[in-house]
Amino acid sequence: MGIVVQKFGGSSVSTAAKIHKAAEKIIAARKAGREVVVVVSAMGDSTDHLIALAREICENPPKREMDQLLATGEQVAIALIAMAIHAHGYEAISFTGGQIGLITDGVYSKARIQKIDHSRITQELSQGRIVIVAGFQGVTSDGHVTTLGRGGSNATLVALGAVLHAEVCENYTDVDGVFTADPRIVPNARKIGRISYDEMLELSSVGAGVLQTRAVEFAKKYNVPIHVRNSAHDGEGTWIVAETPAMEHIVVSGCALKTDLTRVTLKNIPDRPGIVARIFTAIGAANIVVDDIIQNVMDDGTANISFTVEHGDMADLKLVVEKLLSELGGAANYNRDLAKVSVVGVGMKQAAGVASTMFRALAQQKVNIQNISTSEIRISCLVARQDAQKALQAVHAAFGLDKSV
Repeated sequence: MGIVVQKFGGSSVSTAAKIHKAAEKIIAARKAGREVVVVVSAMGDSTDHLIALAREICENPPKREMDQLLATGEQVAIALIAMAIHAHGYEAISFTGGQIGLITDGVYSKARIQKIDHSRITQELSQGRIVIVAGFQGVTSDGHVTTLGRGGSNATLVALGAVLHAEVCENYTDVDGVFTADPRIVPNARKIGRISYDEMLELSSVGAGVLQTRAVEFAKKYNVPIHVRNSAHDGEGTWIVAETPAMEHIVVSGCALKTDLTRVTLKNIPDRPGIVARIFTAIGAANIVVDDIIQNVMDDGTANISFTVEHGDMADLKLVVEKLLSELGGAANYNRDLAKVSVVGVGMKQAAGVASTMFRALAQQKVNIQNISTSEIRISCLVARQDAQKALQAVHAAFGLDKSV
């Protein structure tokens, strides 16, 4: 029998009724002759509630203890899913990340998976059981509980799919698939039938919340197909697969918006060799990802260096910046009133005029572009946050993304 790895997000297991609905989908895959492994997120908004509770107790809680706390949300959900499957007459067993040997590095709240010992899962499958695994979590080699960051259950899903050589990873959510834009902002956004790993990777990195970036990286590396589906029905969703020649005729596949950005500007920094390396080495050592770096050299032998980070990294970043400024001199400004609008498509490799179409669409809506960054298949513009939604709507319309292809 082939293996299918399914994942149910928090909104798909937020109530007892939805848990039973998820159990029915799991059992349907088992009845179809497949061995089934299921990854489960914490119920509904329970992770957010735990974070809020921690903030009531401690303004800046230790990251190790936060991981210890947040991992409990998935432990509740996996036990309930296993119980629901038993109630439907099938055998199931639930495991935490540590119990299946999902080993990570020691970076609390942003851990990366290093290896998975799938022998326990394989043993349980051989005995006819459905295996339920807690997403979002693992343990270090010396047993400390870690979490994989927001959306980390997706990384668990694809990592298990890779080590088990699964036929497919099914990601059940509360939406019908991946859309050409966020349908909450662009009502006429269209569901995408198939999208390449590279396109999904770019969309995830610039704000599309369906899949965590690292999950897509796993899928691409191990060529694991992902099917993003709605847990409320059995309709076809979006397939995330390797790029095919047929995809290249679509110049722009989708667009995305990222609003959780802060631009950091370091002013009056010494302009000499090694300074930029020193700054970004220190930031990297704190496991902070930066984007959109710009350096302007002044006439007085100093430089201004600007870059963007996600809001969630600001507490850690400020500690690094304060230490750097105490050593180098200079000052720092922080601007939280920014957003990034992006268009993505493998067809950009061969197409001309994509940038001009995007810039013209923003200009027509009187949206000022503060910075531009590109890759081979992506163009991104930093804009004022107050212009974010109309910017996304403008570029979606400019590339005709509401029309069927």
